[in-house]
Amino acid sequence: MKHLLRKTPLVNSAYFRIAKRVRSYKGTQRLKKELKTPGGIKIVIGASSVYERNWIPTDIEYLNILNKSHWHSFFRHNSIDAILAEHVWEHLTVEEGIAAAKNCYSYLKPGGYIRIAVPDGLHPNHHYIDEVKAGGSGSGSDDHKVLYTYKTLADLFEQAGFQTELLEYFDEEHNFHAKKWCAEEGMIHRSKQYDQRNRNGQLNYTSIILDAKKI
Repeated sequence: MKHLLRKTPLVNSAYFRIAKRVRSYKGTQRLKKELKTPGGIKIVIGASSVYERNWIPTDIEYLNILNKSHWHSFFRHNSIDAILAEHVWEHLTVEEGIAAAKNCYSYLKPGGYIRIAVPDGLHPNHHYIDEVKAGGSGSGSDDHKVLYTYKTLADLFEQAGFQTELLEYFDEEHNFHAKKWCAEEGMIHRSKQYDQRNRNGQLNYTSIILDAKKI
């Protein structure tokens, strides 16, 4: 009987709702505690337990970047030093992406920044594009809404009021551009230097990486 109950959709649905509430509660309590510690506020959006020292992880259950009440419950306007979002914005529509960027802008300090990484729509590897495009074959890509280029990503954040600087990207001629950037200022794992798929010297997996600064 217990085995059959585990397969019942209604039971599974209830279980996942409870699990989501538990994750939300634990995450909320942890975030509130972390924000009380001295030092600047540097948060990771959609961390999924992946974050570096001195960065505060958050997840969608309690900090949905489209939900203004979520932001307001944790932060004051102009209070955050830095935000990191690796492969998050492609899960939003363009309109949602602009709205989320504006929310980030409101809560960042003047001079603060958000470091963004998304799949690169101009990557020359067709297998890569098939994996990361909307509805693609890669993990999580069934929820991808937009495949950005360096131009469209920069334009989105500039519409939200940011000054942008591109750190890594492919251009229309499939030339790869990269500037030196510091991992302590926002670690991007899916990047030229840090993605293990690039160990053979080939750029098998990279991202558009961009810093958007609030002036």
